[in-house]
Amino acid sequence: MCDSGSTDRTLEICREYTDWVYVDEWRGYGAQKNLAVERASSPWILSLDADERVTPELRKAIEEVLEHEMALDGYYIPRKNYFLGRWVRRCGWYPDYVLRLFRRGRGRFTDRAVHEAVRIEGGVGYLKASLRHYTYSSISDYLVRMDRYSTLGAEELRREGNRASLCDLLLRPPFTFVRMYLFQAGFLEGWRGFLLASLYANYTFIKYAKLWEKSLQQGPEQGSGEPWPPPR
Repeated sequence: MCDSGSTDRTLEICREYTDWVYVDEWRGYGAQKNLAVERASSPWILSLDADERVTPELRKAIEEVLEHEMALDGYYIPRKNYFLGRWVRRCGWYPDYVLRLFRRGRGRFTDRAVHEAVRIEGGVGYLKASLRHYTYSSISDYLVRMDRYSTLGAEELRREGNRASLCDLLLRPPFTFVRMYLFQAGFLEGWRGFLLASLYANYTFIKYAKLWEKSLQQGPEQGSGEPWPPPR
């Protein structure tokens, strides 16, 4: 078990079951998960977030993989995302495949500030049984996390050499809404679909606004060209 500063009873509870408990400074999502992967001793790794649950069907599917002599090196798992008490099938939220089951030594998480993912050296397959993901417990929960993830997303874009423009602020948010609500049939989810499309459009705007802010703070003498808009 790898802890990075939890303030609840996590350490106390884990020490009731194992002596293999590590406490480290927070290194970022991808780096922290890779640290846990490196310390794992079993031949297979199943990576889960705290708001995800393995269904009985998924457990059976995983057990079948572990018993198969010709198993591949990693497996994508479809994820059922729940929002405000209900599974959302549309808005691009299903099947939402995530690669979470993989052989130790064959997979690592990408070193990203946010939205880290597993990269596999070898063959990958797909499981049919789903993982349950209980996302945001409330709109307030979404807004709190949006502030954190939009900051990390802007930092990642900046690190990749991106800069925000007026077109990004004007066009990306409405495109996000149209994609989720119309192209990905979010309208069939009723008010949840409209709410999700609106919230994600707002997230997109905030992320690129923070990216623009970082360009402005850096100043033209440190960056490549004038930030938009030029400071007064």
